[in-house]
Amino acid sequence: MELAVDVIGGKWRPVILAHLKEGVHRYGELRRRMPGVSEKMLTQRLRELEADGLVARDDHGTSPPHVEYRLTEEGLSLAPVLQALYDWGVTRAARTGAVVREAGSLA
Repeated sequence: MELAVDVIGGKWRPVILAHLKEGVHRYGELRRRMPGVSEKMLTQRLRELEADGLVARDDHGTSPPHVEYRLTEEGLSLAPVLQALYDWGVTRAARTGAVVREAGSLA
């Protein structure tokens, strides 16, 4: 349990992983989907996830920069875990009356 929490724990890491579970995203797309995260925090978390082998950063070497993020095979192996967390959150929101701010994120 400790290893799993170390890998996906924290406020933004599971949210980033959940968005990337949907497919490849550019940095700007992730920022728009996560308005509550600062640019510095998003960059830091993406680098951590990359270092942990869960996220791959694909730099297309163009100007302006075209960088995409995607889950690695190891990151994709988390899909059932992320789905279970999402499902639990939706059920809890319904049970407790928590307000759902947008698709995929709970208040």
